[in-house]
Amino acid sequence: MDSSRTEQLQYAAVTFSPVQGFIEKTRKLRDLYGASIILSYLSQQIVQQADLKGYQVISPGLPNLSRGMPNRILLQHNTAVFDTEELGEWVQQTLLTAWRKICDQCRDWIVEHLPQFTYHWDRDWELWRSHTWEIFWGAGDSISSAMNDLEHQKLSRNWTGINWIGESSSLTGADAIAWPGLGDPNRNPKKINWTEEDRKIKEFYRCLAFVLDGESPNQPKEKEPEGKYIDQNEKLSIPELIKRLVTLPEVADKIQPPKNQHKIQRAGSEKEDDDDDEDLLPKELRSQGFTDLKRRPQDNPNGENGQWTGWFMGDGDQVGPFLKGLTTDSKVATFSHEMREWGKRFIKEFNHKNIGRVVYAGGDDFFGLIYNQDFPKKSKDSIALEQVLEWLKTLDHDWKKGKPDWIKKVNLSVGFVWAAPGVPQRDVLQHCREAEKRSKSEGRDRLTIRILFNNGQYVQWTTPWKYLGILDNYKDRNGGKNWNHIYSDLEQLKSRHALGLAYKNTEFNPDPQEITDDRKAVREFLNCYFYSYREDLKAVEKELFKDPNKKDYESAQAMISWIDDLITVGWYLLKNSEN
Repeated sequence: MDSSRTEQLQYAAVTFSPVQGFIEKTRKLRDLYGASIILSYLSQQIVQQADLKGYQVISPGLPNLSRGMPNRILLQHNTAVFDTEELGEWVQQTLLTAWRKICDQCRDWIVEHLPQFTYHWDRDWELWRSHTWEIFWGAGDSISSAMNDLEHQKLSRNWTGINWIGESSSLTGADAIAWPGLGDPNRNPKKINWTEEDRKIKEFYRCLAFVLDGESPNQPKEKEPEGKYIDQNEKLSIPELIKRLVTLPEVADKIQPPKNQHKIQRAGSEKEDDDDDEDLLPKELRSQGFTDLKRRPQDNPNGENGQWTGWFMGDGDQVGPFLKGLTTDSKVATFSHEMREWGKRFIKEFNHKNIGRVVYAGGDDFFGLIYNQDFPKKSKDSIALEQVLEWLKTLDHDWKKGKPDWIKKVNLSVGFVWAAPGVPQRDVLQHCREAEKRSKSEGRDRLTIRILFNNGQYVQWTTPWKYLGILDNYKDRNGGKNWNHIYSDLEQLKSRHALGLAYKNTEFNPDPQEITDDRKAVREFLNCYFYSYREDLKAVEKELFKDPNKKDYESAQAMISWIDDLITVGWYLLKNSEN
């Protein structure tokens, strides 16, 4: 990547890593916000520097909008030839300078607000300042050749591991706990008093938590911090601590450059984009933090009473291959612009609904949650599930609304988790990722609804978007909407091992021919409660389960499974809609 090339190069593709790992190591909503802020800021700095270096920014669209800035950047140089070695140097220098600024501001804030500690951790901070990110770039005489060159360069990794002495963080367990004595030259692992060291670490984090809560660190021993930024007993690594601190307005303001410092003209546009929000820290996080998200009452934080919440994560299907098929500057620029415009509009419209909050929406990927914002002060109930389902039914349509037909070919896969109040945030986030992956693995263009209980068990249903409306067509034996009727019948059939509905029981292995014969009967059973869906069920079976690569009984079993999951999830979601 560091060799200079002299052929006719016009396009450059730039990215950095590890992006997915940086996001997936998060365990709390604040961590996700922090990771999103950091990634957006790093990409923004590269884009701004590229503009100053004479490159035209083809992608990402809305280059002046910092929030949700994608990390894959496509550039076109104003001349027909540019030096790839020089390209790599300024990209690397730009990213490292931006990242080091973040690290320094976070470290300095801690030292300034907790001067009573003696700090020996500068070497460890320096290691993270220098070895957190890898930068990759490609170049070519066309967009496709630049992208292909980038993918080729990414095959060569130069990862550096950071060693340490002592315990690892309480979140991921992958890196050392950040505390003032981390790099003490006198620390000998053979002579360390681990009990005393653990006491010092706890004292540091207790003081840090109080300061982040806006209080003095010198509090009575019996008083516990509120935990707005750091919970009791949490011990974070340096990168985990950075993710928390960048969500502090005082730190974010020192990182973020002044507004209107440098405006970039969008590719293919003679005017600047209007209504660009350059504030690095999201407005809702700056104004209220997470004070409006209370999953359990303050007086019973460990009990099961509380509100159920919905967590959704999704992104566009096969965006990478789709982008590779776009060979003109205008189409790539239009695609990126449309994706980012959707993300900006999605955040604004979702916030206006007052049903929750979007954590990030970078264009083709997004994450957020739905909850009762009046809980528990004005209301003791969870948000109405009917309201949640109505929103889910509009999501796929909203994704495609207003986009050109050729962009509508990019479908949407989403995982949605309806979580009980007692499930830890880190577990809910992991289930949300798994639900999204299931939508992808089951064929894409799908929604997976997973209902997660306090004991960690769950039920789920994965369906293409166009069949989500089947939930509206249910009618019980009395012509009403009481889902207890169909669910009771389902449980009776499963207890008798009838119609192949006990396939999930590992001790029950029905004959393949029986499963094939039962498929039609199960379909007819469902049709008793969904009168107008007979033809739709045939379409479901043909589209989802007529796989030439599978044996017929396997397709039949998959169809029975889909119906089983539909009834189970439908009952849990709608059993109280009409008794």
